[in-house]
Amino acid sequence: MKITLQNLTKIFPGRKKGEKEVRAVDDMNIEIPSGKLVGLLGPSGCGKSTTLFMLSGLESPTSGKILFDEQDVTTLAAEKRGIGLVFQNYALYPHMTVEQNIRFPLDNMRIKKDEGNARALDAARLVQIEDLLQRKPNELSGGQQQRVAIARALVKMPNVLLLDEPLSNLDARLRLQTREEIKRIQRETGITTVFVTHDQEEAMSICDIMVVMKLGIVQQIGEPQGIYDDPNNLFVANFLGTPPINIFKGKVEGGKIYIGDEAILETDVADQEVYVGIRPEGFIYEPNNRIRTNVLTLNVDHVEVMGRDKSVVSTHESSTKPTVRCIIDSDVALPKDADKLRFKLKPNKVFLFNAETEERIR
Repeated sequence: MKITLQNLTKIFPGRKKGEKEVRAVDDMNIEIPSGKLVGLLGPSGCGKSTTLFMLSGLESPTSGKILFDEQDVTTLAAEKRGIGLVFQNYALYPHMTVEQNIRFPLDNMRIKKDEGNARALDAARLVQIEDLLQRKPNELSGGQQQRVAIARALVKMPNVLLLDEPLSNLDARLRLQTREEIKRIQRETGITTVFVTHDQEEAMSICDIMVVMKLGIVQQIGEPQGIYDDPNNLFVANFLGTPPINIFKGKVEGGKIYIGDEAILETDVADQEVYVGIRPEGFIYEPNNRIRTNVLTLNVDHVEVMGRDKSVVSTHESSTKPTVRCIIDSDVALPKDADKLRFKLKPNKVFLFNAETEERIR
C-alpha cells in the first residue's frame, strides 16, 4: 500500500499559560512507495514518533492529509486503517501465553477460534517463535518478546506495519540480530513498513528509504547510501556516519579550499567562508614530506587498531582543527611515535557547507 502525506502538520499548544506552541511536525510532504521499508530518522524531539502516531490514528493532524493508496484516512479511526503497530515497550499481556498474546487482536475481531489459532501459528512461524507458544512473556528474552509483538501486529494481516523504536530495549548484539529479522519479515510479507529510530546505523542497515528529520521538518529523503554520500546540509552530514564526519571551519580562496593555512583541494566554488566536512574514510596517509600542497597535517593524539582498520585520533583546541578521527587501512605503516601526520584527501569525501545557511555547496 502506498502512503502519501500531504502538508501534514501537528501543533501542540503550550502546556502552561504563556508557553509557546510546539510544531512537532511542520508541513511534511512524503510519498512512501508500496512494499518498501521506510525509516523516520532523527534526534529526540524531531517529530518522527508523532508522525508515526498520526499514521496510526492515535494522533490527529492539525492540518494536512494522510492517504493510504487513494483513500483519505486522515480522520479515520485507528482500528479501521488496517495497520499493525509495534510499540517500544512491546505491551504484552503478562497473564497470557505467547499464543494468546498473538491471537488477542483476532479475538477482538471475533475471528473464529480455529481460524485464529491457524493465523497465530502462521505469524509465530514467520517470526520463528512457534516453539514458544505456551510460554508467558516473563519466560522470554527481550528479543523473543519483540518477536511476539511483531507477530501480534502481523496476525491481523495489516496493509501497513508501524514500528516505534522497536529495538531500543535490546542489547547491541540482539539489536543486530533483530533488525536483520525485521528486514527478512518485511521482505517476505511485502507489507509497507514505517520504522522510527534515532539510531542512524540501524536505519541505514535495513531501510529502503530514509527520511531524515530535524525539529519537525524533513531535511532529506532518499536511499540510505545516497544520503550518506550526498547530504543536503550540515545537519544531515553530521547526523549520519560512525565515526561522525569531521567538521572544520575553513574558506575558499582563489580556487582552493583552505583549512587554516593549508590548501587541501582545488575547487570551482566562489570565494567565501565555509564549513569543511571530511568523512573519516576520506583520509589517505601521505608519507612524502616533499609534497607541500593539497595535504592536511594533523597532530596525533593516539592511534586505535580496530581489526581491519586503524583510527587516528587528533585533538586540537582550536575551532579550525577540532578533534578529528580518520580511518585508514590497518596495513598502512605509520611512523612510530609520530606527533604529526600528513594526509591527502579523497575529493568525493570532502563536502563544503555555506557558513551562514549550512546548506551544502559542494
